Amino acid sequence: MPRRRYRKHLPTRPTWRCAACGIAWPCSAAKLRLLGEYRHDRLALTVYLATLQAEASAQLSEVDPSRLTGRFLSWARARA
Repeated sequence: MPRRRYRKHLPTRPTWRCAACGIAWPCSAAKLRLLGEYRHDRLALTVYLATLQAEASAQLSEVDPSRLTGRFLSWARARA
């Protein structure tokens, strides 16, 4: 049986779409992976995502910055 190539759910620049599924990054699979990777350091995850949001904001100048905040950061906040 041939092996399937696994494509990682990473952002493609400058469109900021997922390389694997083509939807706006971070897609659901990327969010789950990131939450798992940073499960013990949510602050580091937030800093990482804020850095990527700043890069995306420069490349997606037509997108409202508040939408990018929701897309990149709001889901990663720790639950109370």
